[in-house]
Amino acid sequence: MAAPVTKAPSPDLTQDWEPQPYAYITSELEELIRIFHPFTQIVICQRDANNIVDRYIQQGLENNLFRNGFLTVIRSDEGLAPDFLPPLSGREAMVEDVRFIAELYSDLMGCNEIALRLEVLDKAMCPRFHVDRTGIRLVCTYHGQGTEWINDKRIDRDKPELNSPGFADSASSLLDERTRVEATAPFDITLLKGSLWQGNSQGGAIHRSPAVAAGQSRVLLVMDAVWGSNLG
Repeated sequence: MAAPVTKAPSPDLTQDWEPQPYAYITSELEELIRIFHPFTQIVICQRDANNIVDRYIQQGLENNLFRNGFLTVIRSDEGLAPDFLPPLSGREAMVEDVRFIAELYSDLMGCNEIALRLEVLDKAMCPRFHVDRTGIRLVCTYHGQGTEWINDKRIDRDKPELNSPGFADSASSLLDERTRVEATAPFDITLLKGSLWQGNSQGGAIHRSPAVAAGQSRVLLVMDAVWGSNLG
């Protein structure tokens, strides 16, 4: 499998953009491009839930058909093969939604391929606030609470608590009574800029996985861009 890399073609951004916020929330898909602004670390495009996909996922969870999910690499000009998903009513809608998101992401990033994974979690995978050592990652939570994030306005990024497994969020100085923990909603398309994105070594979206209640599951789609691999 080709490893994702972190340098995309430079987007055609106008030079007269005003400074943008750390997190940009929109309902317009074309606004996803704002993730390329150097000051912006998170872009969230809010979407209405797709009831057919929602019922499909709930059926799959009830029958344990998703197992632990899967990881694959897809070409940017192809969709996800239906065989990766359980054959239940609504699978076509799920495949189409993944294809739609992958097309948006590949157009935005200009990548040849996408490392795609569907995760089924019964606990928080990354329970502490951290910054990913990635480029620009796309996350869409289909079931359960969305990714949690905090603004970095009062965060000292040099503190050892950030990205150190020795500090629990509750015991660190990253959070105080003024900190507001935000969360994305199911079906939102979220872009998280990591510290490996060009020019962003001192930045990155500060986020974590939410807690998952006992007996419940969280289902999310994650995409990372892959450039320059041999497509044959």
